[in-house]
Amino acid sequence: MLIANIILIVVLVGIDQWIKHAVVLNIALGGEKPFIPGIMSLTHLRNDGAAWSILQGQMWFFAVIAVIALGIMGFFFWQYRNQRESWVEELGLALMMAGTIGNFIDRLMNGYVVDMFQLTFINFPIFNFADSCLTVGVILIAVGVFLADRREAQ
Repeated sequence: MLIANIILIVVLVGIDQWIKHAVVLNIALGGEKPFIPGIMSLTHLRNDGAAWSILQGQMWFFAVIAVIALGIMGFFFWQYRNQRESWVEELGLALMMAGTIGNFIDRLMNGYVVDMFQLTFINFPIFNFADSCLTVGVILIAVGVFLADRREAQ
């Protein structure tokens, strides 16, 4: 399972970087193109902060946090590697690692993260594929912890 999750991380980081590259090449900075009419558009933005643009310009802070987070996630990833019942947590960690690496690459290479997905039906911050991986990963870990608690209670 460890090898499959490593491959998944590499594939997800590749998808993230490909999407970001395509947006940079095809949409002017600040430009917008409809993607799913009435639901989502692609908007090319640069974010040198975190979610909702908090802590803008704190590149060193995000670099340190990313390295620490990857170390912690890697530790737990290694701990779960032989536990069949923890596949949900493993998958969640793989998604979180992919999202962290994808945005970390942007910060190191550009000094900012490229964001592009804008939900047009709701006022919500513009995000990217790596952010989505992080979010789904956190949800999967929460579900996995809930399921583990239920198994232990039985």
